[in-house]
Amino acid sequence: MHSLALAAADNEGGFTPPTLEETHLPEILPWMAEWGTGFGKQMLMIVLSIVLIWWFFSAAIRKRALVPSRLQWLAESGYGFVRNTMGRDVIGEKHFMTWVPLLFGIFFFILVNNLFGAIPLLQLPSFSHVGAAYAMAGIVWILWVGVGFQKYGLRYVKLVAVPSGVPKPLLILLVPLEILSNFIIRPVTHSLRLMAVMLAGHVIVMLVGSGAEFLITQQESLAMNATGVLVLLGFIPMYFLELAMMILQAFVFTLLTAVYLQGALEAEAH
Repeated sequence: MHSLALAAADNEGGFTPPTLEETHLPEILPWMAEWGTGFGKQMLMIVLSIVLIWWFFSAAIRKRALVPSRLQWLAESGYGFVRNTMGRDVIGEKHFMTWVPLLFGIFFFILVNNLFGAIPLLQLPSFSHVGAAYAMAGIVWILWVGVGFQKYGLRYVKLVAVPSGVPKPLLILLVPLEILSNFIIRPVTHSLRLMAVMLAGHVIVMLVGSGAEFLITQQESLAMNATGVLVLLGFIPMYFLELAMMILQAFVFTLLTAVYLQGALEAEAH
């Protein structure tokens, strides 16, 4: 935060807020970084999240018992939440077990990477970078569209894009809109919803940190110093709100994945 404060002070002693370009650190390995392929802090944390998830659930099930330990109970509760709430209740009894591992992996992968933004020193949610969000939404898009075509063939396009009971003249307008909505807008909004919320939270952290430390360390007025302290105190409830949003966005992304899969599996019923 001290480095942010120093950057926030311009040549005339005024406050310069952090920019979007400063929300992401330079690449650790800048190979082809201009094309977004460098290895940076976000990619490092994505790798770290996979290791942490693997370690946690491996440790939780290593000594399974009829009366579970706290770690086993926590792991089983997390699995049961995804299995029942986003698997069975959305996809349905007939198909949900096939997709539980996918939903389980997506939920905890996004959750851990989001929570990185609430951890001091790390303090950077991986999905504040649009590339990671696009990649996740792209994988989900390929899956549910692939499921639809695998089950229904080319008829899947008709099932998705041609509403039943609509007068034929209106289909000229509705069919292109349905194709655009289902095959293009869906994956874009699926990714941008996650990225925008995480980026907004990260920008708020940077703005509060740089602004408060600028007021406390770069100003000689006691009133300004006190204002900086008040800014930090006022950020505490915002921190917990952002923490809730991190959890909520992991839930929403996974829930929508289940909804899209259910729509592809039961396209004939819609």
